[in-house]
Amino acid sequence: MKTTLPLAFACAAFLTALSAAAQQPAQPPDPELQQGITLDLQGKYEEARTHIKRAVDTATTPDAASRATRALAVSYAFESKCTEAAAVEAPLYEKALAAKGFNDAGELANELARICLESGDAAQAEAWYRKGFEAGKQDTSNQNSGPELWTFRWEHAQARIAARRGQKAEAATHVAAAKAVLDSGKLPQQQAAFFPYLTGYVAFYGGDFPKAVTDLQQANQNDVFIMSLLAQSYEKTGEAAKAKALYQKIMDATNHNPPMAFARPVARARLSALGAH
Repeated sequence: MKTTLPLAFACAAFLTALSAAAQQPAQPPDPELQQGITLDLQGKYEEARTHIKRAVDTATTPDAASRATRALAVSYAFESKCTEAAAVEAPLYEKALAAKGFNDAGELANELARICLESGDAAQAEAWYRKGFEAGKQDTSNQNSGPELWTFRWEHAQARIAARRGQKAEAATHVAAAKAVLDSGKLPQQQAAFFPYLTGYVAFYGGDFPKAVTDLQQANQNDVFIMSLLAQSYEKTGEAAKAKALYQKIMDATNHNPPMAFARPVARARLSALGAH
């Protein structure tokens, strides 16, 4: 989106909108963006991106431009296109970093890193998670509990990356490091829910499906990505009915975010394979 504001002014406006979005009154949904999201959920990704790109091009505020751009990155994630997602979302990270919005920059980098990891590109994922950690730990606002949270996230990410690479010992080392940060008592209590997700993820990619089931059952049961891992683990342990129920729950959800981008295509394919529909 073109602007005549000086760069510093534009970055400040961008950060103000990004950080305060949750506190602002809800804006009317952009019809192009909503249509794109609907088409993504239907599996019509190319058509979806036509509408989402229009939403990016016609955005009238920094917040609207950011939301549409992140939605475009998610659309690419539905097809596991890490490079394309990075091409559209990286500029948001750069803007936040330039304006010293370190927490926002870290969040954006980690979002992109997760897209890359679940797209199968561990190298790009590692690079982006590192950028997220380096940016986030510079935040002095303590809006996310300071550097300990970013250390926890970095260890969490490294464990998942190692698991995807088949490096069991390396994954275990980072799981232990994440647990040490969690046990320090310096993190918000809600962060504890991310640990069974981590151990379940590592177990899943290590082929220990009974442990994956046990651990993932203790994680956030409203997270569609966790549902997907758990459903796949149920299949591996012979519990097809439980798997089907979770896959259907994913298909009934309407989230449009990185977890859904990786959960929904799996659910659609597995339900078809299992004869659900």
